[in-house]
Amino acid sequence: MEARLTHIGAATLLLELGGLRLLTDPAFDRAGTRHTVPRPVPGLFNSRRSESPALGADSIEGIDVVLLSHEHHFDNLDDSGRELLPSAGTVLTTKAGAKRLGGNAVGLAPGDRFTVEAAGGALEVTAMPARHGPPVIGQMAGPVVGFLLRHEQLERPVWLSGDTRWYGAIRDALAANGPIGTAIVNLGAARFRPTGPARYTMDAREAAGAVQEIGAEQTIPIHFEGWSHFKQGREAARREFEKAGIAGRVRWLEQGEPTEVEL
Repeated sequence: MEARLTHIGAATLLLELGGLRLLTDPAFDRAGTRHTVPRPVPGLFNSRRSESPALGADSIEGIDVVLLSHEHHFDNLDDSGRELLPSAGTVLTTKAGAKRLGGNAVGLAPGDRFTVEAAGGALEVTAMPARHGPPVIGQMAGPVVGFLLRHEQLERPVWLSGDTRWYGAIRDALAANGPIGTAIVNLGAARFRPTGPARYTMDAREAAGAVQEIGAEQTIPIHFEGWSHFKQGREAARREFEKAGIAGRVRWLEQGEPTEVEL
């Protein structure tokens, strides 16, 4: 299936497929904006946006579905992104996130499904497990969800990891829904000083192991540059993919450039 993908920055990605426009984790505030993560530990983890997004929220129109992995971290939903939500058709996110957002937000637990009808065919979105860090810290960081996309024109489903580490529940859910065609993975090896070496998202080595394990045909990395808590950038990630022997199956997107991708 031909799709058009535009990486806007960090975890924000515009996917145009089957006549639908999907937007992941909308964060559009400019570089220099300083945020303090409001939940679940107010004031503990400070982070700064070091690169502006390639596009502004005012240039994004006609969004059918927002796939929001979680709403309580500013690199996934900031002030500008929050202002965009009411104009979207539906916002799919965690149960807790939908309760806080209200309006057009729909909460999904892992395994829940939501179908969007369009002229190009129906898109089925399945919520997938995610954990924003190692076990205890992941609980502290609050609920997160990933997404699996199925469409009648897709030979294999597309997995969007959201902010997560790789662990057994994801492995089992993907095995039950696979084989996977394209994996869109959040990298960055996110870390914060108060919790030392603990990583809140995958690094490239972990992601490479994950996509090899599930047999994904194609990997598209996002969420690796633009914020001070991201500790592994594009070039370091590229080297890790080369070491793992999967560089030929990795598709890098240039920020702000719509790219035709076979899914």
